[in-house]
Amino acid sequence: MKLTGAEIVWECVLKEGTDLIFGYPGGAVLPLYDALTKYPQIKHILVRHEQGASHMADGFARASGKVGVAIATSGPGATNLVTGIATAMLDSSPTVFITGQVPSAVIGSDAFQEVDITGITLPITKHNYLVTDVEELGPTMKEAFHLARSGRPGPVLVDIPKDIQTEITDFEYPEGPVVLPGRPKGNGSLKSAINEMIEMIGSARKPVILAGQGILLSESEKELKAFAEKASIPVTSTLLGKGVLPDSHELNLGMMGMHGEPQANLAIQKSDLLLALGMRFDDRVTGNLNEYAPDARKIHIDIDASEINKNVRVELGIVGDLKKVLSMVLESMPEKDHLPWMETLSEWRNESIKRDINHMDPKGKLYAAHVIRDIWEHTCGDVILTTDVGQHQMWAAQYFDRETSRTLITSGGLGTMGFGFPAAIGAKMGCPDRQVWALVGDGGYQMTMTELGTAVENGTNVVVAIINNGFLGMVRQWQEMFYEERYHMTPMYSPDFVKMAEAYEVPARKVTSPDEVKDAIEFALAIKDGPVVLDFVVQKEDMVYPMVAPGQALDKMVQRPFEPVDKGEE
Repeated sequence: MKLTGAEIVWECVLKEGTDLIFGYPGGAVLPLYDALTKYPQIKHILVRHEQGASHMADGFARASGKVGVAIATSGPGATNLVTGIATAMLDSSPTVFITGQVPSAVIGSDAFQEVDITGITLPITKHNYLVTDVEELGPTMKEAFHLARSGRPGPVLVDIPKDIQTEITDFEYPEGPVVLPGRPKGNGSLKSAINEMIEMIGSARKPVILAGQGILLSESEKELKAFAEKASIPVTSTLLGKGVLPDSHELNLGMMGMHGEPQANLAIQKSDLLLALGMRFDDRVTGNLNEYAPDARKIHIDIDASEINKNVRVELGIVGDLKKVLSMVLESMPEKDHLPWMETLSEWRNESIKRDINHMDPKGKLYAAHVIRDIWEHTCGDVILTTDVGQHQMWAAQYFDRETSRTLITSGGLGTMGFGFPAAIGAKMGCPDRQVWALVGDGGYQMTMTELGTAVENGTNVVVAIINNGFLGMVRQWQEMFYEERYHMTPMYSPDFVKMAEAYEVPARKVTSPDEVKDAIEFALAIKDGPVVLDFVVQKEDMVYPMVAPGQALDKMVQRPFEPVDKGEE
């Protein structure tokens, strides 16, 4: 059949199983938007800023496991996607970004709203394309979706000049598998590597599993649990690995790293064997590499060969899909226990609990950690929680326990402020039957709070919980610890968030004391249509503990004093 390039795009989007896209129109994508009127089965979400579209597509992908799609026009529309593309890249989120481009004849002439978006995004996409022939548009779209979801997932960008969108050609959807140039690197004998892994586990006395997001992406949560239980190995997770093993599981030590649980960091530093599963040894996880797990042999399993030995040298690297590798290990590995090691870890965990702020008297003051724990209790933790970046993000990881994966959605690698609220909108649209909360800081929320209009327009039932401390909290914490409390450019003026919400006709509450928290949460839970905003005005100068200072080893943690430090009135 004869179709325009624009119609080919939407035919391919539907064939790839997508019926929801996020975007903002403009001159260079007008043919795409006009053609979209012929495809009522595709729902388009009109955002208030293209960055919002990128984060919504990302949140949709992380919550649903499907490919998220966003569209923007050329020039500023395309560049407004860049932060969201980079966020998706660093967190391996399967996304496809479609951008319009100026007509082919004027590319390179600095035409109105022309920018080399493929050049700009080359380092932050898994792959990108500039389509110069309408005949290649169909195969390119199919390949883009394949790349986004296969192997280690990630963002793919397709840039389409305006004339390619209007050109007419015969089209038939390309069937059959996608064949990519090159060939995968050999992995040697997988069976031999697994035998070596089993031998290393057999001789270990103090092993630790480092669980990353790769477990979620490979859908190997069941295999991880069976493996940990059969070998009696404790598990600590990265931020993005939260939920791959239930937080309530007796083998779960909690999150590792700069703001990780003390028992998790101590276990890593004292271990004699680390098993890194689908994680990349990020600097926030390892601390000082020269002092990282000094007595431990290391095994690293990842689908991305470039991650093996990139940051941490390992004795055994296995390139492969975790689900397949762990299944093969389980077939051959004998049962084992590490009782003395588990007893030591239990002692460290008990010592850590004594310093937990949730066991301390708030003395009538509203602390962020208490708010987050209250939300967890009153929702029974059965929500998808998205966050921005900063102190509240770390408190969420520490105090909002996860029993399943795909329920904590946060910007881990890039650390993108403004991510939480639009990601929540995308997550809700990807999982409409789930309750979704966006936990945001007063700083990050102001970057994308205009997406309230998007949530209202679409009746998206997302609860926005603002942790409002009047500061850029994590930057202020660093200024307190390392810059002698010179709070330069971190105190922040904010609008009245309740009045702002009411201007959008959104129900909202302000909370200033502990005895108001429960009523506010119940107020939010009672609303089933459209967004809700809760403004929690918390202690201004609270700290995230523990903290591993930059350049320090993981076991050199600064821990919370046994009583909250009162730094004055709110």
